[in-house]
Amino acid sequence: MDALTALTHVLPHQSLSWLARQLAYSKHPRTRAWLIDTVVRRFGVDLEEALESDPRAYESFNAFFTRALTPGVRTPDPDPRALLMPADGRISQCGPIEAGRIFQAKGQSFTAAELLGEGSGPTPFDDGLFATVYLSPKDYHRVHMPCSGRLLETVHVPGRLFSVGPAAVSHVPRLFARNERLACHFETDFGPMAMVMVGALLVSGVETVWSGIEIPRYGRRVTRKDYRNQHIELARFAEMARFNYGSTVIVLLPPGVATLEPGLGAESPVKLGQRLATLTP
Repeated sequence: MDALTALTHVLPHQSLSWLARQLAYSKHPRTRAWLIDTVVRRFGVDLEEALESDPRAYESFNAFFTRALTPGVRTPDPDPRALLMPADGRISQCGPIEAGRIFQAKGQSFTAAELLGEGSGPTPFDDGLFATVYLSPKDYHRVHMPCSGRLLETVHVPGRLFSVGPAAVSHVPRLFARNERLACHFETDFGPMAMVMVGALLVSGVETVWSGIEIPRYGRRVTRKDYRNQHIELARFAEMARFNYGSTVIVLLPPGVATLEPGLGAESPVKLGQRLATLTP
């Protein structure tokens, strides 16, 4: 375990993330410019893809970080059977959910039930498929729908805010099931689908297109919101949520509905809209 990963076990996660949020939303010109310039330089952000390519045009660091892309820079796979990659980033892991467990890294796994805040019971995704996509600070930070779906429920699970970088994923047991997260449940033409937005150290918020800010936390207990009677329909490739700093989104699919795109594996670089999986006939 590297020193930074070890340090995150004792850091005051919530306090640091609160401080990061204050900086991210600051409109002070020098603070804003310093934060944006630092991230662009250190991580090699490609501003040519952004709808607004001038870093000085953003009113805050958060506005820069959640920037929109120029229309047409990302396009969905044209095959209607293709389930789409939900975000730019890298695959952390992907594959089958075996006996209800999701692989995290060598020697590390967690259950689909605990990830979703369901305790220890079975889920519709046991023996299905998962894909964990890590968004680095340079990436586009909006998350889009792999397919069309109707929102059923969200489950906010308070928790820790460990880093979700590769070193932490390799060494922190059950990391994604311990960090604060928002599980979004959808009904689709093939059955249930879940999108889990996982918070991380210095992530100052998660927002959804239907409800606005969901994280920072709005409670100390698991909180469910029922949307079944609100008829919220999101189209394939439509934006569904965004991170206010780098983090991870996990897609869960039920068994027997799709096959993952060949060649996808740990550390595969991915782009929004490319094929994640193919629905079975």
